[in-house]
Amino acid sequence: MINSKRVLAVTLARGGSKRVPNKNIRNIAGKPLIKYTFEEIKKSKYIDHYIVSTDCEKTKQICKDNNVFFHNRPIDLATDFTTSADSLMDVVKNYPGFDIVVEVMATNPLKSFEDIDGVIEKLVKTNADSVVSVVRIWDNHPARVKYIENDRMINFYPEIPESRRQDLSPPAYVRNGSIYALKVKAFLKHRVRVCPDSRPFIMPEERTINIDEMKDFYLAEILINEKV
Repeated sequence: MINSKRVLAVTLARGGSKRVPNKNIRNIAGKPLIKYTFEEIKKSKYIDHYIVSTDCEKTKQICKDNNVFFHNRPIDLATDFTTSADSLMDVVKNYPGFDIVVEVMATNPLKSFEDIDGVIEKLVKTNADSVVSVVRIWDNHPARVKYIENDRMINFYPEIPESRRQDLSPPAYVRNGSIYALKVKAFLKHRVRVCPDSRPFIMPEERTINIDEMKDFYLAEILINEKV
């Protein structure tokens, strides 16, 4: 709880990952990927209740082994076409009585409880509809991203010729696949995780990785082992 507001944390963990099979429960540096999120959630100062939404029996067993509550995700919300917002909405509607919902994604095992609490604190402090974790990007700055038309490179955003990446302005940020915090009322109204009044929570590069492919998994394992 923060400022008398009850906080629900949710991790969406369906079992049908294609690029990295069994991604959420695959062992990384000696333990299931999702367990890294469990450990940081339990350190949070503000989270009143934590739920893992899953259709995967193995994930449910890992939840039981770690004393984590799980929600049986309906089959129709566990497809390749289901949006994260729809799955999150299913949990919010089934577990009423909370003022804030925080989606804490299992795909970044490097995030810390300080990041989770920082996102919640910013949501309350700014009175925004939502706060999203982001990370600064360098080589993928919009000024360096092009589209091709008639075999010519065309700018999405003006680029100063021969500029160094550290000189690209303004600084650019991308959602880093870690944390979304929302007022429940705003989420029920807009039905998206990035609401009209959405603010950034900037995370450091060293605590950012979004596991979507096997190469991300191998890199995350290296980074985790380096921290031990």
